[in-house]
Amino acid sequence: MGKTKNNYLLLLGILLLFTIVLTACKNYTPEQEEYIKRIEALRKQKNLSFMQDPNSPFNQDPNAVFHPLNYYDVNPDFVFKSKLTEYENKDTVTIYGTKGEERKAVRYGYLTFTYKGKQYKLNVYENDEGNGQKYYSIWFTDRTTNKETYGVGRYLKFSLNSDPNHEYIVDFNLAFNPFCAYSANYTCAIPTKEDYIDLAIEAGEKKFHD
Repeated sequence: MGKTKNNYLLLLGILLLFTIVLTACKNYTPEQEEYIKRIEALRKQKNLSFMQDPNSPFNQDPNAVFHPLNYYDVNPDFVFKSKLTEYENKDTVTIYGTKGEERKAVRYGYLTFTYKGKQYKLNVYENDEGNGQKYYSIWFTDRTTNKETYGVGRYLKFSLNSDPNHEYIVDFNLAFNPFCAYSANYTCAIPTKEDYIDLAIEAGEKKFHD
């Protein structure tokens, strides 16, 4: 793991220098520059966590070989304010896992965002942990899927907030791959055809494997 860590630190330094050069060529506001630094710091921390956390897929599966995760450059244009609209009829739907198993989820509501004059929708699913506790999921595919990004799709974290206006931030720079992107030991939910976004979302995490 020592050699892997040294290689990782070297590559991280090269990537950081490259990012600084690219950022310098673009005209960002001070707020956007601060946002970019914050996302880059989160990515660095995730890499370290995947290396060190005993519960990470790379430490749970000896066949999963770690290298720094692949990302698009941080793009502030892929951050949107949105309002959650609950479905009047919250249907329970079948979601399949990557190992073929069926899962049940409630199509709870949706978020919308507008990019270059066109509106898009993201479904929000409600899931049961089995102990009465609920958690919420967003998964999607887009025009980059199976090309530059993971072939199953990508996820966004989502939690209900207490905002009376039901407003949320949709940040595709935080789009991430599920664990099954790194190790065959895991299974993950496959986005349905209703979860496809007809847009190349060139933000967030790319494919891990070439």
